[in-house]
Amino acid sequence: MNRIKTYQQTHFRIARNLLSGILLCMLFSFCSCHNTTEEINNITGVNKAYQLDKATDVVIYYSDKAKVKAVLYAKEFIRNENAKPAYTDIKKSLKVEFLDDSGHIESTLTSRSARIYEDNNNVIVRENVHVVNQKGEQLDTEELVWNQKLDKFYTNKKIKITTPPNQVLYGDGLEANADFSWYKSNNLKGEIAVDGKELPQ
Repeated sequence: MNRIKTYQQTHFRIARNLLSGILLCMLFSFCSCHNTTEEINNITGVNKAYQLDKATDVVIYYSDKAKVKAVLYAKEFIRNENAKPAYTDIKKSLKVEFLDDSGHIESTLTSRSARIYEDNNNVIVRENVHVVNQKGEQLDTEELVWNQKLDKFYTNKKIKITTPPNQVLYGDGLEANADFSWYKSNNLKGEIAVDGKELPQ
């Protein structure tokens, strides 16, 4: 009696495994004959918008009329060409040196991260954004848009401007040129150091 029971259980397991194998083969055959790569990606959740190209320690030169206007240094460079619009993320650290026509550094921008949109020439820099020019004038904010075509900075975030020797201003939003020699902001507040000789008598 025990032998018959064991034989029946073994025979049932073999038949069940064989049936499962046949169904699995039929499923693969169906997918290979009737599903395109795009359909399979949609079924399995593979989204092309998340296919990324990565690089580290990247240096990019921005030029205009055969002259280098800026040099960008990126620690981690992640490009997503399939996103709409396409963009490139810069993570861990960013540094941009803005040059004059003679190739000398006019100002330097640093931040922790950025996103580059090539379609509209905008670079959005974020987190501990710091800009300093040759005069030692400094800008600090949490987000800044650099338009490469116009060579200007924009932000609607709160800003801090430090000017030597000890002038500190705070404001809301900013528009400035890349060398930070000209800027305008709303609601500027702070203390301005004035020479005693310049005070009215």
